[in-house]
Amino acid sequence: MKLIKNEKLEGSQVELHFSVEQSVFEAACERAYKKEVGKINIPGFRKGKAPRAMIEKMYGKGFFYDTALNDILPSAYEDAIKEAGIDPVAQPEIDVLSIDENGVVFTAKVYVKPDVQIEGYFGIEVNKEVAPVTEDEVNKELDLVRERYSREIDANDRPAELGDTTVIDFEGFVDGVAFEGGKGEDYALKLGSGQFIPGFEEQIVGHSVDDEFDVNVTFPAEYHAEDLAGKPSVFKVKIHAITKVELPELDDEFAKDASEFDTLDEYKADLKAKIEKRHEAAAQNAVDGQIMDALIEKLVADIPEAMYDTEAENFVRDYDNQLRMQGLDLKTYFQYTGMTLETLRAQFRPQAEKQVKARLALEKIAELEGLTASEDDINGEYARIAEAYGIDVEQVKASIDPEFIGADMKVKLALDAVKEKAVVKAPKKRSTKKAAPKAEVAEGEEKPVKKTRKTTKKTTEETEG
Repeated sequence: MKLIKNEKLEGSQVELHFSVEQSVFEAACERAYKKEVGKINIPGFRKGKAPRAMIEKMYGKGFFYDTALNDILPSAYEDAIKEAGIDPVAQPEIDVLSIDENGVVFTAKVYVKPDVQIEGYFGIEVNKEVAPVTEDEVNKELDLVRERYSREIDANDRPAELGDTTVIDFEGFVDGVAFEGGKGEDYALKLGSGQFIPGFEEQIVGHSVDDEFDVNVTFPAEYHAEDLAGKPSVFKVKIHAITKVELPELDDEFAKDASEFDTLDEYKADLKAKIEKRHEAAAQNAVDGQIMDALIEKLVADIPEAMYDTEAENFVRDYDNQLRMQGLDLKTYFQYTGMTLETLRAQFRPQAEKQVKARLALEKIAELEGLTASEDDINGEYARIAEAYGIDVEQVKASIDPEFIGADMKVKLALDAVKEKAVVKAPKKRSTKKAAPKAEVAEGEEKPVKKTRKTTKKTTEETEG
């Protein structure tokens, strides 16, 4: 490969011209012939036995060019961008400029990382506010644990209430005709869970075991079954059983069952401490967000749209991987949600833009501050990734280039440096001391004259006299 031209265009785009010598291209054509000859029939020759010259005479000299060009292009392009010293941020637009006795000349237009300027990144002022832990939060945590230790008990001696589970038979009718999927027997329905269409569960409230009654509801306009959407319906319902949730008492015995502590007070103190840690983490995340927003504001760069598109595509790919881990894929997700690939990309676009800007800012800071990742830093990151995914460190090293790890580590070092020198301000605490009440003045009384502070300064007359 020979780099012929490296020209910077407008909008962070670069145009490269690079050539591949004739001997390399000829070898690729010969490989293409050997790969394709088995599929070609030429009169007078057995299938797969026709000479290359005969095939090119019959179908044209360039018959094997496409296969040969696809063979040599990837490595030639990689060599060209390395020699040009550019960092592409999107797929290139590649054309063949010429093919002759000297070889092949390619042209490639590609977007690269823009020139970046940033100043004033140290000493960023941010506010950190750690929310106090309220008694209500602790009680909510306790309620969640109580629900885990709850049990269902019989409540057949009273009418059904929201929160109860009822065992019912039901059959639905539209215009007096039963519809498919509208019938169930011995169905356990928790009232208030929202399992059934709006209004259904609320109409069971107040009824008792063995009651038979009608529930009148209207299917939502956006209901998935088009033949039922928006239509009024009647469900005939019978209650067989009612159960309610019994929560354990909040006492020391509960604390012993639900935790490692012997008393409820100790358990509540531990829950409070854990909530405090969550609040602290949330406050720190908010600080980090303020820092990143400030860096983005300070960033000066002509960022190509291709960078945003590429990052949005990365988000889509990551989301697809997450869905697959849950047994789904994008196609199924789109069927469930009515979304499309374009709407998903648009949904990720703001996040992608912020990510691109933040990384460009931190990369520039790392460059300006001369930050580099040490071998220990890189090995530590390999170990962290291996532990996170439960795989061997050597397997991680084989799959991720150390240069890639080093680039990520430089960004992290830059962020750490900015955070370390940020000015973090905590909000002023409001005084809990009550102001002294103002004295009331009765009608007709004069307000007391406010005494002025005595002064030792003499008047002009006094000094002259």
